[in-house]
Amino acid sequence: MTLQEIQDFINNTRSKDTRLYFVTRTEEVIRSRNSVANKKHVFKVYQIDFNLELQESLYNATLSYIDRIAKKNYDVIDYDILSDETEHLFTYSISNKIESFADVVTNQLLQSAPKVTSLKKLSSNDEKMWAYCLSFSSSDGKHKMFSFRKILPSKVGVDEKRSFLKAIFNARSQQLALQKEETISLDEQVDCIYFMDTFFVLKKGNFEQIVGLQEEYKEQAKAIVKEMLSSNMLIGGEHLNQLVENKPSIHKKLIKIAKVGNYKSMTSQAIKKMTRISKQHGVVLKVQDDKFILEKEEDVDALIKVLGDYYKKGEVSGKSYGTFSGKELKTRQE
Repeated sequence: MTLQEIQDFINNTRSKDTRLYFVTRTEEVIRSRNSVANKKHVFKVYQIDFNLELQESLYNATLSYIDRIAKKNYDVIDYDILSDETEHLFTYSISNKIESFADVVTNQLLQSAPKVTSLKKLSSNDEKMWAYCLSFSSSDGKHKMFSFRKILPSKVGVDEKRSFLKAIFNARSQQLALQKEETISLDEQVDCIYFMDTFFVLKKGNFEQIVGLQEEYKEQAKAIVKEMLSSNMLIGGEHLNQLVENKPSIHKKLIKIAKVGNYKSMTSQAIKKMTRISKQHGVVLKVQDDKFILEKEEDVDALIKVLGDYYKKGEVSGKSYGTFSGKELKTRQE
């Protein structure tokens, strides 16, 4: 899928056919057969009526935003968890695992969704406003495209417990008046677009939040750490476990390590090589009896870098670089 295909489709839609939806998220606790409690996020779609002025404004804002992105001529690549979003746009197939959010785009948005009667009801302790969605339909109604934007809690004005009054300035009467209605702020940006069974990712971080990838990354990271600990290659593995629980930025790096696979066949020779490479870049990799010693966060960082092929060198310039991103290339034999 290309951005041009999205532009071609949306340019042939009509603003009057646009629909506005809110997506909420709740957390359910599911117990397995051995009584282990697991948390699962459930998404629900609601349709909200809006007047002609807002309908046209959101429609035109989406077209303008996509047009601005298209003019930047970003490369479009398959989704990669560590690639820099400032240099690329990404596509993410619905066939990938995105937990229950798949039900939003493949089922709920294609059905008759319940109507919103109160924003406050969608912003309770159990149910949270998560994203808003615009749907665009082809002239024959057979094809649909959906754009999504993450909703921040601060954008929803329904909290009656606040210790201040909300007011709105009327330019016609030039008076400040008490604002009693429920409010929500909708901006003119798009985080991702779903079209033809594929997500087109414009804002990577927000996309990961919307579809629940961040939670999935954490579960994958836990499984990887468990495998590393079972290999008996670490001393002080509890420090790694603590970081997985409290520092989301480490999750993607651990997934990168799993893809590289260095930790699965660790030898004395490989450990010596990693120690040497770390030293060349001014980093101390603590090792004792062919085991990595983790005493603090810096030790974990040093280990993750060597296991994740963080240190790279330019073939032509010979310059050294530090990055977890990058795609493996197959070299041709001379």
